[in-house]
Amino acid sequence: MSKSSKAIRPEDIHGFDLANPPQGFVEDPFPYYDALLVEAPVLVQPDGSVLISRHDDLDRIYRDTTLYSSDKKAAFGPKFGVGSALFEHHTTSLVFSDPPLHTRVRRIMTSALTPRAIAKMEPGLIKTVDELLDAMEGAAQVDLIEDFASTIPIQIIGNLLDVPMDERAPLRDWSLAILGALEPSLSAQQLAAGHRAVDEFKAYLEDLVARRRARPGDPETDVLTRLIGNEQRQPGEEGLSEIELIQNCIFILNAGHETTTNLIGNGLALLHDHPDQKARLLAEPELIKPAVEEVLRFRSPNQLGNRETTAMVEIGGITIDRGCNLHLVIGAANRDPEVFSEPQRFDIARRPNRHLAFAGGPHVCVGLTLARMEGKIALERFLARFPGYEILTGRKPGGRIRFRGFAHLPASLQAG
Repeated sequence: MSKSSKAIRPEDIHGFDLANPPQGFVEDPFPYYDALLVEAPVLVQPDGSVLISRHDDLDRIYRDTTLYSSDKKAAFGPKFGVGSALFEHHTTSLVFSDPPLHTRVRRIMTSALTPRAIAKMEPGLIKTVDELLDAMEGAAQVDLIEDFASTIPIQIIGNLLDVPMDERAPLRDWSLAILGALEPSLSAQQLAAGHRAVDEFKAYLEDLVARRRARPGDPETDVLTRLIGNEQRQPGEEGLSEIELIQNCIFILNAGHETTTNLIGNGLALLHDHPDQKARLLAEPELIKPAVEEVLRFRSPNQLGNRETTAMVEIGGITIDRGCNLHLVIGAANRDPEVFSEPQRFDIARRPNRHLAFAGGPHVCVGLTLARMEGKIALERFLARFPGYEILTGRKPGGRIRFRGFAHLPASLQAG
């Protein structure tokens, strides 16, 4: 089940352009991913960038910060405009930075997301999930994204930065606009919406930071207070500038929201569409952790990563110049038959499962443990409450290449 039904011709792959994808790719990229792995696992694009699809290649690139940089100023200058709102954000935040900024910010975030700190978040997470389930109880129809999946990470990450509850409403729309600007190609409207979202988000956070400076929170649980105070700074290490502070707060809210919303929404859709796997999980609830890992592999919330070469390299027999933008196709790497047995099969008991949904190496997602906990609790408690849920006609994909998820997922909570 779920094997690719569309046959992709070799000539379609060798001429594949991520910036101008063929019709149907955004809705169902997986046949193209499978063909890339066979026909062109290293594919030069018309603009000179290169698609990399094999699992082992991505794994090696993620681990090598000498030959492969996360700094995207050269690529983002032409895309966003040097000095623009989106350029400032995406070249300052953790994911697109190299040491020393990456080292400083990651250390602060990691120190606030220890196993002990995350364990302390679990009761609040369970309370949030149960309140959402209570609110949906008895409804004739719900939207599993709007009413459930998207609300959970906004509340959890909002708690992490101690954003007042009555100030959280705009966070999701800002996040969608800013991350949407990372798509391979943008309309003028998308670009303008992204710039506007960064400006509005910055203005809000500047005010929040001023309030937090006046009344600091508990640095053990409040990441914003830790960032302001540059907690865990090493002797002689430079502190965060105001811009670095603001932009990395935006990053924390955006990254935590997007990944977890898609993880939960994709999980509910996949279990519905694979009733044998759903029935097995209901019968063997101890499989929830490997089930979450399989959702992450099979429908990775983040389908693409990027690196830039710092020297001439050779990958898959192809020589790539210094300064080349690499598109790391996570969605394809997680279907690589050299690593995964029957990769097109959704198997909640799959072990081992060396997926790259959270990237790898020094840039492995700093919030992966929290995202896994959110996915686990959301899915297991939803299934326990509404085991007979049905997804109805009208599901709407997110419509993006880089991030894989749903914009809307209408459902009935009881089998018809």
